[in-house]
Amino acid sequence: MRILVVCGAGASSTFVAQRVRHAAHAEGLDYSAFAGTEQSLPIDLDAADVVLVGPHLAHALERIDRDAAARGTIVVLLPSDIFGDRDGTRTLALVRAATGGPGGSLPAAAADPPDSPD
Repeated sequence: MRILVVCGAGASSTFVAQRVRHAAHAEGLDYSAFAGTEQSLPIDLDAADVVLVGPHLAHALERIDRDAAARGTIVVLLPSDIFGDRDGTRTLALVRAATGGPGGSLPAAAADPPDSPD
């Protein structure tokens, strides 16, 4: 499974991509995750099975959904507290829930997660 994490400038998406990749590998899953930006999305979509959209890009979700649907790519809007998911397990659960994979139940959100750097 190829997971694209999209944010405004690429900084916070890089952290989320690294964390979800490590969580998937820890569970023995053959998942890759890479970061992208809103500007690189038209190109990056061709290489993704799932797109995780940063919460600060909610305004662009309809367009992203439309572009992804044309490619059969699943889109998930990340919750605003996702940056508090330090080990990537909650993000991985979001991916699994969206794709119908096992372990799709979501762990509880962090009490007071830090804001995104983007």
